[in-house]
Amino acid sequence: MPKSKVRKKTDYTINPASRTPVKVKVGPSPVWYVTIMLGFMLAGLAWLLVYYIAADHIGWMSDLNAWNFLIGFGLMVVGLIMTMRWR
Repeated sequence: MPKSKVRKKTDYTINPASRTPVKVKVGPSPVWYVTIMLGFMLAGLAWLLVYYIAADHIGWMSDLNAWNFLIGFGLMVVGLIMTMRWR
């Protein structure tokens, strides 16, 4: 049986220009950003606390039923997503 040809593979070389780090000038986050971020997280927590404590006394909140969890956790998730941009 004939033997197949052995192909020589070229070595992979890294382009040195693509490995140069780039410094990005970025300052700290403004105070209003941190305030809004923490506000969203605390608003979500407050929503859930009010739902558990006083849902029987607040008619429109008790009508939402399980949607209260989506609203409360949604507010907290928005605050947590904002932490990714916080410097």
